Amino acid sequence: MAHVLLRMTDQPPDSQPPDQPEASRLAGRARRYASVGRNLGGFAAGYALRKITGRAVGDKAAHAAALTEALGGLKGPLMKAAQILATIPDALPKEYAEALRQLQADAPPMGWPFVKRRMAGELGPGWEAKFAAFGREAVRAASLGQVHQARAADGRLLACKLQYPDMASTVAADIRQLKLIMGLQRQFDGTIDTRDVQAELEERLGEELDYRREAKHQRLYGAILAGEPDIAVPEPLEALSTGRLLTMTWLEGTPFLKYLAAHSEQETRDRVALAMFRAWYKPFYGYGVIHGDPHLGNYTLTGEGRVNLLDFGCVRVFPPRFVWGVIALAEALRRNDDAQAVAAYEAWGFRDISKELLEVLNLWARFLYAPLIEDRAQAILERGSQEGAEVAGKVHAELKRLGGVRPPREFVLMDRAAVGLGSVFMHLKAQVNWHRLYQELTQDFDVETLAQRQQAALAEAGLAPA
Repeated sequence: MAHVLLRMTDQPPDSQPPDQPEASRLAGRARRYASVGRNLGGFAAGYALRKITGRAVGDKAAHAAALTEALGGLKGPLMKAAQILATIPDALPKEYAEALRQLQADAPPMGWPFVKRRMAGELGPGWEAKFAAFGREAVRAASLGQVHQARAADGRLLACKLQYPDMASTVAADIRQLKLIMGLQRQFDGTIDTRDVQAELEERLGEELDYRREAKHQRLYGAILAGEPDIAVPEPLEALSTGRLLTMTWLEGTPFLKYLAAHSEQETRDRVALAMFRAWYKPFYGYGVIHGDPHLGNYTLTGEGRVNLLDFGCVRVFPPRFVWGVIALAEALRRNDDAQAVAAYEAWGFRDISKELLEVLNLWARFLYAPLIEDRAQAILERGSQEGAEVAGKVHAELKRLGGVRPPREFVLMDRAAVGLGSVFMHLKAQVNWHRLYQELTQDFDVETLAQRQQAALAEAGLAPA
């Protein structure tokens, strides 16, 4: 498998240099996706033959290596989907998730001649006059675009996120590949029915292409977190933004891992953890909104421990009843109230919850909810990742015995946020009373009050209600 993964880091032979015309880049991409489609078809046929003959059907590592080879040099939105899927227990085998992660790499940045053409296409031929200065080199590259630093006419530093060309076609093609991959997974092991998960990923990936929508998400989060001294949100500049260009105020900060290397003091790390918890869960418990991608590249930190939130493409708005379900489940687990637990899971979107299925769901939920229920300072995963793996394995085995489960769409980004933030808190080695943080945000919860607050906040930001 190593030699396959090594090849995946090379640029595909039919890729176009970053400054080639968009039509040429599109032609190269079309050839690449056609090749991948054929490879995946061959991979599926090979699996079917092995299943019929009974040869090596259970060798997921071998399947993952073959899948990696079939996917070739694909990067971008599909890899983001893989990151999210990797946080949902058994949505993909761990061998698949790891193989997909190995393929991920930053796209080569667009060269200056190409950037100039792209900027002219977004802001018009006189676009450079709209800035006092504009950096020629990208300061950051991501799956959908790249960021340039600029200076506004009034002197403010700006971040300009410019989408790569033809990303709508790229996302559409990636979604087709995702359907194939998840369909294959259901053939391997149907314990987790991923059809609703797939639908959720398709909708969220499509939304990330719309930078006008992301600007609205920024305004929403800016309003919700305005009173938080340890959290900063950039301000979008509508006059310098379009559907494929998002210009915002620049927030100076240090990348997460680099910050940790320079700050070992526990007090600072705990302060960062507190800010991160509030940045993600004040919007959720107070407004029914969650940032679904706590990836380390989506925020930076200042010397004082302030969190700068940078990317708002992956944001989910939930019905108020769903938020009630998340809170009600914690209380049900604390009081061993099965009836309330069933009502909570149903509010999440789970259906046909038998007594046996409830016991299995609760097994996983008790592990995840423990830090919120126990009133004491502790690490977010005090019992260790090994116990988490053991719990996940037991849950999978029991679900398989019961005939599987179909996670609802709403579960996807909620789970992604919880697991992703847990990883961040583990990096921080934070020792925090998570129960008290949680109680502070939920103690006055009321479904109708949240509904009114959510509706007002969404309307102010120009977003539609859930």
